[in-house]
Formats: sequence, C-alpha cells, structure tokens
Amino acid sequence: MPGLRITALAGGVGAARFLTGLIEHCAAHCPGSELTVIGNTADDLRLFGLHVSPDLDTVMYTLGGGVHPDQGWGRAEESFVVQGELAAYGVEPQWFALGDRDLATHIVRTQMLGGYPLSDVTAALCRRWLADTAIPVRLLPMSDDRVETHVVVTDEQGRRAIHFQEWWVRLRARVPAEQIALVGAEQARPAPGVLDAIASCDVLVFPPSNPVVSIGPVLAVPGVREAVTTSTAPVVGVSPIIGGRPVRGMADACLQAVGVETSALAVAEMFTDVLDGWLVDDADAAALPALSALGLRSRSRDLWMRDRQTTASIAADALALALDG
Repeated sequence: MPGLRITALAGGVGAARFLTGLIEHCAAHCPGSELTVIGNTADDLRLFGLHVSPDLDTVMYTLGGGVHPDQGWGRAEESFVVQGELAAYGVEPQWFALGDRDLATHIVRTQMLGGYPLSDVTAALCRRWLADTAIPVRLLPMSDDRVETHVVVTDEQGRRAIHFQEWWVRLRARVPAEQIALVGAEQARPAPGVLDAIASCDVLVFPPSNPVVSIGPVLAVPGVREAVTTSTAPVVGVSPIIGGRPVRGMADACLQAVGVETSALAVAEMFTDVLDGWLVDDADAAALPALSALGLRSRSRDLWMRDRQTTASIAADALALALDG
C-alpha cells in the first residue's frame, strides 16, 4: 500500500496505545506514510503554578518511548521527590501526582507559554520525543485557546462545578456527574494546522478514546466538526466500548452524564454525522446490522490491545475498513 496521510483525533492512554500500532503497521506496510495527531486539551489544568497537558503528554511520551509501560501515562522510571516535599509543606493538591521527570516537561511548557502559543510549545517539546518515530508524526493541540471540561456534581459541599481532573482522578467518578460542560469551547479557534490536517489527509481516524471528554472536546472546537464532515477522506472509528463496558477508565460514567447508553452502537450514534466506518469488538458483532442501518461500514474483531502485534493488527483493520469498506 502506498504512503498515507493519516490524521487522528486523540485522547490519552487508549488513543496513544492504538497509535503505536498504527505507526508500526504503516512503517511495515505503507512506507512513506505520515501521521498527524490532533490532541484533546480540555483536560489541561494548572498545578503548582504549572500548565499540565495530560493527553498531549501521554501521546508524546508513548509515541516517543518514554511512557510508564504499565500505567500507560506519566514517565518511565519516575520518582516523586518533589511531590513528597510539596506534601511535607502541606501544599495541595496531592491527588494529582507529578513525577520529577514529568515536572521538567511542565516547567518548560509553562515558561514557553509566557511568549508562545501552545501549538508552538507542543512542537518544541515534540522535537525531543518524536524525532525518531518509524514514520513522521506531528502532534497538534486542538486549540491554542483555553478550553476546560467541567463536571457538575452534588456532594457534601453542595451542588458545584469542578474541573474534570478532580472528578476523574480525585473522586474516581464515584460521585455521579449531573452535567459535563466545555468551558470556553464556543470561543475557541482550531490551532494552526488542525483544519489543514483534516482537509488534506487520506484517512481520518478516531482511535479508542473516551467519546465524551476526549473526542467530544476536539469536535466541539468551532470549525472542527464541520471540517470532518466536509472532508473527502474516509472517517473510521474504533469502539472504546467492548461488551457494554469501557476498555479503560470510567467512560461509562461520562456517557451516563450525557444520557448515552454504554454500548458500541450508542457511541457510534453520537458520531453518525462524521463517521463512515466503525470497528467493533467481536463481543458486539450483533450490532453490525444496526450500524449498517445507520449508514456505517462496520466490522467486528478482537479489539483488546494486549500487545504491539495485536494493536498493529487492529490498526490495520481500521485502515482497511476506511479504505476498502
């Protein structure tokens, strides 16, 4: 297969792992391919005065070979001396731990953001991590503007809105989300290169990411969803739901908050205006006729990303669904 220009809309761990397989497959079978990743930044937050971009960093570390191999986020061979010292001073929050190696990234990002937009800062950071990938990879934030996912909850402090990361990491989504809101999304603009990457690609991929708080925010940036719907490239997604359960994390809690059933079919229905194809697990093969009725090309296969070989095979089937139907 000739080289492909692939654009992916990505969240964090699940997307990053899928993209490692996509890169491996393309390096072996589609020489000359290029990958542009448009990353979710609505999870971004400030901690200890530093700008932290969890999803961008997870993709960057994973594709650059520096991610913690077991947890799928943060740095490998990490230590937490600084976090321990902050705790000794009684500095909060302690529920979001930043490792010593990881801190260097956030310090550099925060310093550079004093004079440069996030897209330029991300490109500078990626020069260290993505220079030697098997195919060329470019990582773009969805926007240079501030967009934050907030969650409305009712707890011992009453009904209030908190940052998504507090709900996700500190509360582990155990307090039901009454509403999920994207603050600043309506005023945001796509980062430089985002719309061009969508318009000029040969294939557009939605990796297995949280549909509400990872893919949803990227599509919510004005102009992005329209660019996807008008693109001539086939758009294929990989289901993050297997047998009625999220592959990773608490995506079911997010889906419940927006009134969507936790199923591969229901998630596909969220994106029928932008998708052409939807790859589901064999456990959800019974949904194939309904997906076809929605006008989507679909196939089923084992979607558990157990190792690099399996992940590359999943990526190959996603591309085949997009290109061959």
